[in-house]
Amino acid sequence: MTKPPNGRAATEAASADYSGLDAWPAARILAAITDANRRAIDAVAAALPDLERAATGIEERLRRGGRLVYIGAGTSGRLGVQDAAELAPTFGFDRALTLLAGGDSATTQAKEGAEDDVAAAGHDVAAAAIGELDAVVGVAASGGTAYTVAALEHARARGAFTVGIANNPGTALLRAGDVGVLLATGPEVLAGSTRLAAGTAQKAALNALSTTVLVRLGGAYDNLMVGMRPVNAKLRVRAVQIVARGAGVDEAAATKALAAAGDDIRRAIVMTKAGVTAERAEAALRARGGSVRDALADLAGG
Repeated sequence: MTKPPNGRAATEAASADYSGLDAWPAARILAAITDANRRAIDAVAAALPDLERAATGIEERLRRGGRLVYIGAGTSGRLGVQDAAELAPTFGFDRALTLLAGGDSATTQAKEGAEDDVAAAGHDVAAAAIGELDAVVGVAASGGTAYTVAALEHARARGAFTVGIANNPGTALLRAGDVGVLLATGPEVLAGSTRLAAGTAQKAALNALSTTVLVRLGGAYDNLMVGMRPVNAKLRVRAVQIVARGAGVDEAAATKALAAAGDDIRRAIVMTKAGVTAERAEAALRARGGSVRDALADLAGG
């Protein structure tokens, strides 16, 4: 996809397909937005080769103990905050953080001017002590948000592995990182409102990227969330079900195993399936970076 004839970014263009939007019935508006969201997912699918390159680079840094850092402003930044916040409860991964233009308060209050603050970008990267062990993902629909581009450039200069995700081709953010990921969503139903299709594509891409990396880092066994932390009643029920499925036992046995494992799902599965103590299960898991599959293979062979 290229820029429209008037030279504006595709995400800012007013598409003739949506002329008269304000006079449309609700059903037609809803259908148009839903169709645009469907095409946004197609844009993510088209970017899979670059997302794979990004995932490989991120995985390599995280295996060395680095952090996953999201950078953004406005909607894009808040999507980074959301993705980062879900990694600890889903995978037990607590090495994620977000640099958001305007600071933490911009999560709930729009601070549109903050996206132009290049000086703050450099300060925030330095304050976070981003370095060569870290993987940094910058996201901006326009691809030219000053804060995000500058922060990603600073992170790359400090040795971090960097990924730029944008919804317009040929933009600075795509050039600023080690990997550029174009999500070519085109004009929005509501012209320029990139919280719509562009945001949908960004959300899907970030979900896919972080999930892929953390599954490969041992956050799953089969397709089970073995890194999940059972911190409430619903999750405790889910944890029992995961242990039961993963270890091939009934829920009563899974409940006992979880208690003996200190509510650690990985440990409970390895203990139960390999018939070892909690201590031996934990040692096997540590030796294999938390991978249940690899820990079980080692115990079966030894």
